Amino acid sequence: MEPSLLEILACPSCHAPLREDAEAGELVCTDASCGLAYPVRDHIPVLLIDEARKVA
Repeated sequence: MEPSLLEILACPSCHAPLREDAEAGELVCTDASCGLAYPVRDHIPVLLIDEARKVA
């Protein structure tokens, strides 16, 4: 994922910045109280709350 794209993306749930987890193929919310991880499919982030999973 391009760094310039990560700079403008935010968590749809809490609006905190996202960080890339390349191993898991996800974008993870940086707000510990939110903790949602959004999948990246075919290099396209799926920023839908219904598609996110809670990070333990």
